[in-house]
Amino acid sequence: MDLYVYYRVQAADAAVFLTKITELQDNLTREYGVRSALKRRPEEMDGLHTWMEVYLEVAEDFEATLELAVASSDLPSMIVGKRHVEHFLDLTLCA
Repeated sequence: MDLYVYYRVQAADAAVFLTKITELQDNLTREYGVRSALKRRPEEMDGLHTWMEVYLEVAEDFEATLELAVASSDLPSMIVGKRHVEHFLDLTLCA
């Protein structure tokens, strides 16, 4: 299963947020062996950027691990609104 997590961050906080989310993803990769990616929409809307974390081929219980890692970081104070989590299955594995 793949996880896609999206949310908004103040554009003015982008550089600091990038450092912190990259550190979090690097730690998760080191500790759990997950492959991750980080994306951001190019445009700014109302002073906000939309960011997306991607975690590929994770175990079913990884979402709880991720939420705990985020909650114990400085990231929630920089996120505007909720983090939205979407789950996707690789169709080649479902056939």
